[in-house]
Amino acid sequence: MQLRQVRDIEYHLLPGADRQTTDIVIERNGIITVRPPLKMTPEQVDETVLSKRMWIYRNLAEWRELNSKKVSREWVNGESFPYLGSHYRLLLVNEQDEPLKLKDGRFCLLRSIIETGGKEAPYRVFEDFYQQKGLNRLTKRVAYFSSKVGVTPGKVQIKDIGYRWASCLKNGDLYFHWKCLMAPLTIIDYIVVHELCHLHHRDHSLAFWNEVDKVLPDYRNRKEWLRQRGAELEL
Repeated sequence: MQLRQVRDIEYHLLPGADRQTTDIVIERNGIITVRPPLKMTPEQVDETVLSKRMWIYRNLAEWRELNSKKVSREWVNGESFPYLGSHYRLLLVNEQDEPLKLKDGRFCLLRSIIETGGKEAPYRVFEDFYQQKGLNRLTKRVAYFSSKVGVTPGKVQIKDIGYRWASCLKNGDLYFHWKCLMAPLTIIDYIVVHELCHLHHRDHSLAFWNEVDKVLPDYRNRKEWLRQRGAELEL
């Protein structure tokens, strides 16, 4: 990944791909990433980015507005945390056999984790919870939709992949951000189908979206939910 700047636009130039068009994306954290066709030079990419500057300005402004709604959660009794589209209140407990449990409609967190580890420790405990609980669920959804998409994916992993909700490697391996598990099931399915369709098309061309549409005719609604509400899926 190469950091480049053209006028007042700073962007991350990704390795070229076997594609016909240049893919410009405002990522979940506001970073601009650009993936060009294989034979395009960095200088040609600069020209393309410059030609799309009004689109970039407009979408950056929209991103800033949406992210002004970003939630800041505290590790206190009664705080709300999302899981699979539902919200559960936090309850600090003195004793239990696991650091974090979803029990009786509440997230029960050992109080000692905060007292001994500070704010970072409970964050890691929640991250582990989403990873452990989510792997089996996502693996099943990938298996369910792969036949509908007509692809054979590789292994499925859940981890912190930075600013992306998910990624699809050329060998078919799928990586999902653990924060996906905060979203409703319909949105998780959209993310799964989105990545599986990249096994047909590595870009976001019309052909790619046609593949998504075959499996999820209402994908636009799900995509829009993620655009509008994605900033809420944070700890």
